[in-house]
Amino acid sequence: MQNNNTEISDGSVSAEGRRLIEGFMNDIIARNPGELEFHQAVREVAESVVPIVEATPAYREARILDRLVEPERVIMFRVPWVDDRGGVQINRGYRIEMNSAIGPYKGGVRFHPTVTLGVLKFLAFEQVFKNSLTTLALGGGKGGSDFDPKGKSDQEVMRFCQSFMNELYRHIGPDTDVPAGDIGVGAREIGYLFGQYKRISNRFCGVLTGKGMAYGGSLIRPEATGYGAVYFAQEMLATRDDSLEGKMATVSGSGNVAQYTVEKLLEFGAKPVTLSDSAGTVVDPEGIDAEKLAWVMELKNIRRGRISEYADRFRGATYYANQRPWNVGCDLAFPSATQNEIDAADARALVEGGCMCVSEGANMPTSPEAADVFLGAKILYGPGKAANAGGVAVSGLEMTQNYGVMRWPREEVDLRLRQIMKSIHTNCERYGRTGDFVNYVRGANVAGFVKVADAMLQQGIV
Repeated sequence: MQNNNTEISDGSVSAEGRRLIEGFMNDIIARNPGELEFHQAVREVAESVVPIVEATPAYREARILDRLVEPERVIMFRVPWVDDRGGVQINRGYRIEMNSAIGPYKGGVRFHPTVTLGVLKFLAFEQVFKNSLTTLALGGGKGGSDFDPKGKSDQEVMRFCQSFMNELYRHIGPDTDVPAGDIGVGAREIGYLFGQYKRISNRFCGVLTGKGMAYGGSLIRPEATGYGAVYFAQEMLATRDDSLEGKMATVSGSGNVAQYTVEKLLEFGAKPVTLSDSAGTVVDPEGIDAEKLAWVMELKNIRRGRISEYADRFRGATYYANQRPWNVGCDLAFPSATQNEIDAADARALVEGGCMCVSEGANMPTSPEAADVFLGAKILYGPGKAANAGGVAVSGLEMTQNYGVMRWPREEVDLRLRQIMKSIHTNCERYGRTGDFVNYVRGANVAGFVKVADAMLQQGIV
């Protein structure tokens, strides 16, 4: 039972509920044409929470779901900058301030050519529920630009970041909106963004997270998303009296999330055997051990090379161009690259290959049809808004440390991260369990929704 006396149903959707969902989605599509990722994210949540909305007159009367899908604020701006040849370049910048019912907007900044308004609205919408699940007082937002940092010099990246912040600084602050890193925005970019914010505002504050350790960053922040996905998988396995020990794992991606997923899997005694990038997948049947992982980190983080080089360096490994890792037989899968990287055929291949647990390190990496395959097979399936919440959780812990002008030791941050992931799992299990099966998709959506919806009710029509 909730504070508003709403009884949580078993998740079944009535015929009237189905009619409401389709009418709701038709309106979403008409009002947000062409924004396919946003439509996908909204439908997934709507299908989970409509039974709750149906059962709660207060939610219906206040039109909570209709208000949740409309950003509180959308900021779009021009970002002019000068390249190393003296040429003027122009990109487009965005910040989606989606919902602040339970705290200041919080969410990453993505620099990538695929960034569009629709992509960022999907990410901001997902962030609302993810942040709600963390148990921290964080609202949801997302931002970015279609700027591509790949192939750019440090000076070009700096000039772009400074121009981007020249507009963004008007809309952010430690109690208003706190951006972080995302795809294309790492330590280098966060440093340039923070430096320009400080220069313009004449304030040294926790306005960004993912900062360097020399100026207010938190230990474990780079590792947090990958570590959290593994912690969540461990919690899911524990519901079946199982563990990560001895399990074979496939991991997609080779960036920050994938690297630290592999690191934590090794710590738990699992055997990761794949990594990938946009050009293909490397498979190492002997396993990616600590020495090989250190080489990958140097390859990707310093030399900015391609994962294909792994097969040249380590005997026994094979590189498959233009392929994803989901046809490799495994016990565990950790999609850690990008949205919709697992389609229905991939999902069937994973299930047929013996996969018992999927924990998403990326945002919405599984298509709706693929998610249906996982749920139909009743494997353990942790959606991104729950499984990859470790990153924003430690961003919240970084904010806490900044407020207190302190720095916690690594062990304390890691312990708090693990406790948060355990709490997220507990809430998802509470709302997603039916008999002996836990639908973590439904559990995550409902748990995140109820907290935000109740806060919105209590704050009036704003």
